Amino acid sequence: MNIIAAAISGTVIPFKLKPLNIYPAVAGSVILTTVTDVVVFLVFLGLGAIFLV
Repeated sequence: MNIIAAAISGTVIPFKLKPLNIYPAVAGSVILTTVTDVVVFLVFLGLGAIFLV
C-alpha cells in the first residue's frame, strides 16, 4: 500500500504544484513524505485493529 501511495503521489504532486508556481522539487518531497507517512500509519493501525479485535 505504501509503494502504491508513493507512486501515485510522486507523479500527481509535481503536476499539481507546477500551475501554482511552486517549485515541485522542493515542495514535492515534503508533501510526498507526509502522504506516505500518513498512509503507513493508517494501514498499520488498520491492520492492528483487524487482527486485535
